[in-house]
Formats: sequence, C-alpha cells, structure tokens
Amino acid sequence: MESPSAPANKPLVPWQRLLLAVSLLTFWNPPITAQFTIVSTIAAEGKDVLLRIRNKPSDVIGYMWYRGEGTHSKRNIGSTAMDLRVYATGPAYSGREKINYDGSLLVKKVTMKDAGYYTVVAYLDDSKKEIGFGRLTVYQPVRVPTLLASNTTVTENKDAVVLTCYTNGISTQWFFNGMGLRLTERMKLSWRNRTLTIDPVRREDAGSYQCEVSNPVSSRESAPIELDVKYE
Repeated sequence: MESPSAPANKPLVPWQRLLLAVSLLTFWNPPITAQFTIVSTIAAEGKDVLLRIRNKPSDVIGYMWYRGEGTHSKRNIGSTAMDLRVYATGPAYSGREKINYDGSLLVKKVTMKDAGYYTVVAYLDDSKKEIGFGRLTVYQPVRVPTLLASNTTVTENKDAVVLTCYTNGISTQWFFNGMGLRLTERMKLSWRNRTLTIDPVRREDAGSYQCEVSNPVSSRESAPIELDVKYE
C-alpha cells in the first residue's frame, strides 16, 4: 500500500491571482502625509498672538499670508522670501502683522476684527506650493460681573428669591459661603446659568452668594450678596 505524499504546489490560475491582489490591497494602507496647516489659536483682545504653522515642507522658499479662506489678492497680508530675506506687505496689512522666517504670523494687539480664518501659502523650490488654513478666535477679557437679588430679606417657606449674574462671560458658576453651590430641588438655573431661582427659600439658604464668570482667556468673581431668611 502506497503512503500518502504531500500535495504538490500548483501554479495559481488567473482568477486566484486576482483574489490575491485584491486581498493585498485590502490590508495595505499607503502612508498618510501630514497636512500642512495653521494651528488654530485662542487669544485675548489686546494681546499679541503668534499663528504657528504645522507640518511645513522642508524645501520652502517663501510664505504668503491671507485673511479669510482662500488666496484673494485683496486679502493678502504679506509675503516673505526665505533666501533673499525680503518682506512685502499686501492690501490686508494693518501695520500690526509680521511674517517670521519660520513661516509663523505675529499679530500685535489683536482686536475682535482680527478673529476668523487665515490662509498661508508655502512656496517650494520645485515651483510647487502647499496651502494651509487655521482659525484665530479672539475673546474680550471678562468684566467683573454684577450680581443682583430680587430681595435680600425673605421669609422661610413663603418667599422666593431670584439672583441674577450680569456678565459678558461665557460660563457662569455659583458659590454659596465660598463653596461651589449644590443645587437642591427648590433651586433652578436658567438664562445660560446666569439666573438662580430659589422657591421657596428655607433657613438653610441663608448666607453669602457669588457668581464666577469666565471665557477661555479670563475669569472674574462678583461681589457677594448676603441672603437673610426670617423664620418663626
């Protein structure tokens, strides 16, 4: 009786070659090139801000910056040539911008009008170019909030009180006797957390109330208000 032998390797038929090729393409991903871009930045109004670029090509010979998205000539801020150390300004230049030789853009004493998208073009030595985009967000420093109460002397289980925090901030937090306020079922926040209603008030609500307001660049606290609760 003959012993079984190992099967011989057979050449792939055309349809098998096709399946193998599809399989290889499915599991192989080409390398992803990092995108040339402007680092989106948050700044406080009146401060200097530096708009940096990320993943810049190695063979850059010059940069050109624009306000907004796109390369409209009327929005051109300026340009610089790396080898000649030449700097030129465009129609959108306000006198506060400077393009550094690393490609970043310095904007001095930013205003709310400086907020928005920016475009940078990197010119390469092979007559090619790359374009990047990014956003500058500008916030006004928050002012000291004004905290007002509908009444500061109230009667337990009879009266309600409404505390309102007037502010130009984005976020509002409440404090009671120097600690973060823990809301009860009788408390309600409304109008973007700027209004605190307590209905009805109880003796344990008596004390000092404050609001703290903030945005991404600053924060301020209100002066405290003392709530006096009368009870029998």
